[in-house]
Amino acid sequence: MTGEAATVVRFTGAVTCTRRSHGPLGLTLTGRTADHPDEEIQLAFAGAAPADLPERLEGAVVERSGPGAYRITSAVRTWTVAARSVHLHREVAERFYRAIPPRPAPLMRRVLFGMMLSLARSRAGIGLIRALRR
Repeated sequence: MTGEAATVVRFTGAVTCTRRSHGPLGLTLTGRTADHPDEEIQLAFAGAAPADLPERLEGAVVERSGPGAYRITSAVRTWTVAARSVHLHREVAERFYRAIPPRPAPLMRRVLFGMMLSLARSRAGIGLIRALRR
């Protein structure tokens, strides 16, 4: 790697910092980026969090500064994290389900469920449904 840092992610707005003392992922940053403001992004570090890192940052930028070294920079100051790796997760479920329209139920199924609901409205219909189940 050359001497310049490679940007991993550039957050915009509030970033939540979550520390975990157990497990392989010691620090997770959660927020949004300017590129994808409708998606929540989680960046998890496989290493310990800096002791003086606050629970919330504004406009943080994460850069890889060397092998196993990452730099978190906010408007206030800079922290260095030693981590074997980072894991980036984008929450794309909302965009995915917006892009794929739901499939309409087949006509026979709609008719069958409509009839079952009509039968379930009366005592006689409920008795008939019970008799059919046996």
